[in-house]
Amino acid sequence: MNYELTIERALRKVIAKYPVDQEPVLTDIHLEVKPESGELLAYDDDDEELTRCVVEEWIGSADEEKFYDKVSPVLCKAIDALRPEIDMMSVLHPFSFVLVDAEHETVCDIYLVDEDQQIIAGGLLEGFEEELDNFFSDLMKE
Repeated sequence: MNYELTIERALRKVIAKYPVDQEPVLTDIHLEVKPESGELLAYDDDDEELTRCVVEEWIGSADEEKFYDKVSPVLCKAIDALRPEIDMMSVLHPFSFVLVDAEHETVCDIYLVDEDQQIIAGGLLEGFEEELDNFFSDLMKE
């Protein structure tokens, strides 16, 4: 089985924990990837494990920083492919999928869902500086 299908299956298990007909809960989804074992674990805000799998292609990665740089786009792509299903999860907005390290410290935000928008990593602050400049320009004109 290729690793994309492994990741997608794990994410579908997370989605299944929050069916649309259930009362919405307040939580983020924390994704921990262990470079030495290739494990992908998903937790809620209470550090309760939602699912886990092993991505064989990730086993034995030596450089943890480069590893996260390599893993986050793969997770973004998998989450993007499942966005219609993720948008139906019974989770209160705003919520996010967050990549965390072994100490559960945030490495990066993978996917942010708010009432009006969904943002995949890389787009979190994209264009922010330009928008801020435009805002101040408009403010100064008034």
